[in-house]
Amino acid sequence: MNDAEGRRAASLEAVSVSKGFGGVQAVSGASLTAFPGEVHALVGENGAGKSTLIKLIGGRLRADSGIIRYQGAAAALKTPDAAHRQGCWTVFQELTLLPAMSVAENLLLRREPRDVFGLTSSRRLRQAAEVVFARFGIRDIDPGALVEDLPLADRQVIEIVRALSHDPDILLLDEPTSALMARETAWLFGEVRRLRDAGRTVIFTSHRWHEISAIADRITVFRGGRDVGSFTTLDEDEAVTLMTGQRVEALYPPRPPAPAPAAALAVADLAGGRLAAASFTLNRGEILGIGGLAGHGHRELFLMLFGAMPRKAGQIRRDGQEIRPRSPRQAIRAGIALVPEDRKTEGLLLPLSVGDNLTLAVLGRESRLGILRRRRLRTLAAAMAARLKVRMPDITSPVGALSGGNQQKILLGRWLLADCAVFLFYDVTRGVDVATKHEIYELMTALARDGRAILYYSSDAEELAHLAHRVLVLREGRIAAELAASGLNAERIVAAAMHEQAAP
Repeated sequence: MNDAEGRRAASLEAVSVSKGFGGVQAVSGASLTAFPGEVHALVGENGAGKSTLIKLIGGRLRADSGIIRYQGAAAALKTPDAAHRQGCWTVFQELTLLPAMSVAENLLLRREPRDVFGLTSSRRLRQAAEVVFARFGIRDIDPGALVEDLPLADRQVIEIVRALSHDPDILLLDEPTSALMARETAWLFGEVRRLRDAGRTVIFTSHRWHEISAIADRITVFRGGRDVGSFTTLDEDEAVTLMTGQRVEALYPPRPPAPAPAAALAVADLAGGRLAAASFTLNRGEILGIGGLAGHGHRELFLMLFGAMPRKAGQIRRDGQEIRPRSPRQAIRAGIALVPEDRKTEGLLLPLSVGDNLTLAVLGRESRLGILRRRRLRTLAAAMAARLKVRMPDITSPVGALSGGNQQKILLGRWLLADCAVFLFYDVTRGVDVATKHEIYELMTALARDGRAILYYSSDAEELAHLAHRVLVLREGRIAAELAASGLNAERIVAAAMHEQAAP
């Protein structure tokens, strides 16, 4: 802390805070100081302790030791309500919305407009939600829609608006942009700057360095549950070294050579939901990128190919043979794997162990006469966890206790054990730290060199530009552009998605 900061009154302090879970020390003597009128970024690898510290500050967890102060006074944070009374609100990485309730019910939970008899109506609730949305410039989310029917980006926006609507003095944002596209991120950053200019404090975490450099006034780096320094200026290479203790020389590995045309998957006029019609061929050994703005049919495309959503029309061929996957089980039998958008609700069984989650897709193969070969399954799971460098106490640990990046590795490992030939990767690096991203990129390119076919959607155009052999841009449910690797960059992908003419 410099002299000028020492003369300022901190709005938020965490002093030598520690928190352990069983044998894992998630936060170990970590400290953080933030000031009014400041956007303070926390950066670090998955599992470095950022999310745990935010939960401690926000009252979701109780510290084992250390002190948390709001406006200079020690706070006894036994519940999130205790933090709310201090003017501190959190947008968590794991969304807290209730999926079976409407947008309006979630947005105004515990503060519904009521009449003199204590009753409320759907109409009054909807009107109140519309007022809240209008205040923050949100026009394209239906207050009457069920949350479970909305794309992840819209759910994240609702979570953010709910916190903003309380006019917080301190706003904790834990990976708020991981599900957002460029337009929603720009909106959020506008709101963050508004809070900062009003003298409020914002704590912000992200694994996208361009976001950190665009919005943060100060940056604190975490490694292994400890803070290793706070900075007003910090470049990405220095940050990666501080976060990991080592240098990552090149984030993106070399793109594998373009494969010869040999269709692993051929799709003709596939339609359903927001997907109007899509036709393309995915070759063996190819990384085929899917780009475009959220809500234009990407999710439907991946779910239909995996048999998790019924198709209205179209044909799917696998190695030249037509397949009609009506369930994920049928898709898996055809050698197709999906890493979905939301690993916590669509991919993993959080209460089950790491080993159980890893081996879920091979139970049929690893059984005899209906009896599981448990020793063999444990051996397979342990070997895969070691191969992917999963950080965990052991394979019997609940997968829900792992960090986001390690959970994503478990999902990837499941399909590697299943020996699938076609991988459907839907935003696999969302909410993943820079070092784990590098490991996932290396895995993808290795799979391509091994002849596996990868269909890869990413909300990060830079990823697509560096990794894909081709990129198909979806717009209004159709393939609006096909961009070859030669001369491919993020600007061309974004231009094609935004109705502009992509450069030749």
